[in-house]
Amino acid sequence: MKIAFVTCNKLAGVTPDDSIGLDALVCAGFPVSAFAWDAPGIMWEAFDAVILRSTWDYHLRPQEFAAWLAEMEVRKVRLWNPAAMVRANMDKRYLHALSQQGIPVIPTIWLELAERMDLAELLSARGWEQAVVKPTISGSATGTWVASLGCSRSEAEVAQRTLDAQLERTGVMIQPFVKEVQTRGEWSLIFFDRQYSHAVLKRAKVGDFRVQSEFGGYFEDETPRAAVIAAAERVLAQVSGPMLYARVDGVEVNGEFRLMELELIEPDLFFRAHSQAPRRFADALVKLSGHGASWPASVLP
Repeated sequence: MKIAFVTCNKLAGVTPDDSIGLDALVCAGFPVSAFAWDAPGIMWEAFDAVILRSTWDYHLRPQEFAAWLAEMEVRKVRLWNPAAMVRANMDKRYLHALSQQGIPVIPTIWLELAERMDLAELLSARGWEQAVVKPTISGSATGTWVASLGCSRSEAEVAQRTLDAQLERTGVMIQPFVKEVQTRGEWSLIFFDRQYSHAVLKRAKVGDFRVQSEFGGYFEDETPRAAVIAAAERVLAQVSGPMLYARVDGVEVNGEFRLMELELIEPDLFFRAHSQAPRRFADALVKLSGHGASWPASVLP
């Protein structure tokens, strides 16, 4: 197989973690190239597998990225994950659809583009002392911030202006601040071809709530309870179609796993956390490549 890893212009190549997965494929005898998704003149259809890995600017240019996905479909590119699945996963409103299917999700208020909402009234009505606010299309905690009910009048005015400005550009989701992210940590469970591979427990630095490494977050190699793995499997069961990889992010609240994100586009797969993960990734790709150029439809509920 000829394989391409899809990246973005802000990266000089693949990430250190992705290089581990790349090396596993090379060791299996498969040449791997890396290109930014918007690089001109790439013959994507010449590859046996095109794998989205670090397209970390798609949320800043969602319309362009969606157009690129459509082009990949027209050109019958063998894209992983399939374009329909990726398209459905771009906007976090998929969480609402999953909640309608019975998946426990963090309670969420969904605000549409240009909608108006009094933030202080919303928090008061919900009984939320603090809430996390973020765009419905986002990545790496971009545009994510915390609103507090007990802040000063001037701070409340700044928060309202911030929300209003966001709603002029995009839809917004508002969730109660989940303290367990700080106290217990956030699970990331990684699956290849829908089979559980490994997990990490992500933690935020003291005084922060963001678990991403660029904000001082870190991870620990942990094994979740069987009930947590089963809960993540139930999430994936709601998504149809072939799936090379998935990362299910969530937190345990009162003993129940609550979904925070289902990452199907470009998640860190934490190859570095488990010695067998790169081989499992490579094996899944070899197995799934039997689907050929005609991908079954793949949609989130």
